[in-house]
Amino acid sequence: MCSTPTPKNPNPIRVMLIDDSAVVRGFITRILEADPDISVIYSAQNGEVGVNALDRQHPDIILLDVEMPVMDGLTAIPHILKKIPDVKIIMCSTLTTQNAAITIKAMTLGAVDCIGKPTSTNDIQNQAHFRETLLHKIKSIAEGSSSIQARLRNLPAPESAAGTTTTTTKPTSLLSPKTALQLRPAHEGYAGKPDIIAIGSSTGGPNALMAVIKHFIGFDVPIVLTQHMPATFTKILADNIKLQTGVDAVEAADKMPLQNGRVHVAAGGFHMVIDRDGFQKIIRLNDGPMENFCKPAVDPMLRSLIPLYGEKILTVILTGMGHDGLLGAKDITARGGRVYAQDEATSVVWGMPGAVAKAGICSAILPLDHIGPAVRKAMLK
Repeated sequence: MCSTPTPKNPNPIRVMLIDDSAVVRGFITRILEADPDISVIYSAQNGEVGVNALDRQHPDIILLDVEMPVMDGLTAIPHILKKIPDVKIIMCSTLTTQNAAITIKAMTLGAVDCIGKPTSTNDIQNQAHFRETLLHKIKSIAEGSSSIQARLRNLPAPESAAGTTTTTTKPTSLLSPKTALQLRPAHEGYAGKPDIIAIGSSTGGPNALMAVIKHFIGFDVPIVLTQHMPATFTKILADNIKLQTGVDAVEAADKMPLQNGRVHVAAGGFHMVIDRDGFQKIIRLNDGPMENFCKPAVDPMLRSLIPLYGEKILTVILTGMGHDGLLGAKDITARGGRVYAQDEATSVVWGMPGAVAKAGICSAILPLDHIGPAVRKAMLK
């Protein structure tokens, strides 16, 4: 007997595809349309066609190719955001150094995330990993976006409150409407200068990282960072951090010693964990299974710090999809360390920071432009 297909959601997540390859558009469309909660509302062969279609279409998420004739992805982004400022753009890029650099640039222009797209028949035939990653990314971004959730629930879009300070009683708007955020009591945990700073970020992370790390000039402790990104992209991210903030940054390598004042960026495709080698603390690249659909993931990094640094860990969880970092942050606070989270109003996607904020383990829940100064203040204790 034939199984009955799952009924289509009457109010699905609306996706637009912009890619010059008809094969790739067809491949991605089949994956997305097979999910009852997602609908491909338009498919365009270049940026110009896609931008013009926005006069008639209003997608929640756009999957945007990097290289296209007529109008490429970089050129299209500002035109897209001018027409629909709250749309979430995911760059679809081949995993080359050149395209990685262009994709990082795209994120500075307003794209929120990236995914490595299939480039061969073999990639398309072996679609399971790509399918799982793509669906998880789209649904997690939708789940963590107040504007998308407002539409899906047929509610007015939330007003922006960027720049406001979150208090212990400010309710989350749409993502957790009945929950009041509670900070960790001030007397709990270590209040002195941290010995290491650990940062976790995902969707919208590259821009947020630049805003925070520019305040870290002159720090005399190491900084470890896990940003959800594929291989190749993480080296470009490290280079951009160094260029844009003036803080030394490097993509992590196996057995690399931690260095004070340097940002050590987890390499795409590996979990970054910290270990001891005699009197030195070193990086180990862990090729274990994905955690929270991610590799690198934030949780393995945070767990590895606890035996080495105990209570003297300051963790910062920035904008990102899902809840990666929640379990590791809970373990760190149980040991006495601190957690700062980005607030909902300034997050592109309030998934990761929202998870730790709603768990009641944060010492501070702050707008993006307050986080760097708060970390700097902690370093002066």
